[in-house]
Amino acid sequence: MHVREAQAMMRRIYYHKDSKRGAEGTWRWLLEEVEELGEAIRSGDERAIRDEFADVLAWLASLANVVGVDLEEAFSSKYPGHCPKCGRSVCMCPT
Repeated sequence: MHVREAQAMMRRIYYHKDSKRGAEGTWRWLLEEVEELGEAIRSGDERAIRDEFADVLAWLASLANVVGVDLEEAFSSKYPGHCPKCGRSVCMCPT
């Protein structure tokens, strides 16, 4: 599945709820899912880690839908196969 397809799926399933919640509310849900991902990583539970990565991606796509951003276009525009800062295909930016 491509990013655009995932975003379209989230729009089809959840946009009616996400648009009512608005950008701020949807952003808060995304933050909660990122925190849950951190907890799963700390626990070492591989199933929970996978589930939380999926939730983070889902809420990111939902937020992008609410604010009108095409995630696939935004990502490929900013990261066109090389580091956006140093321009190299393997980043050589100082830490």
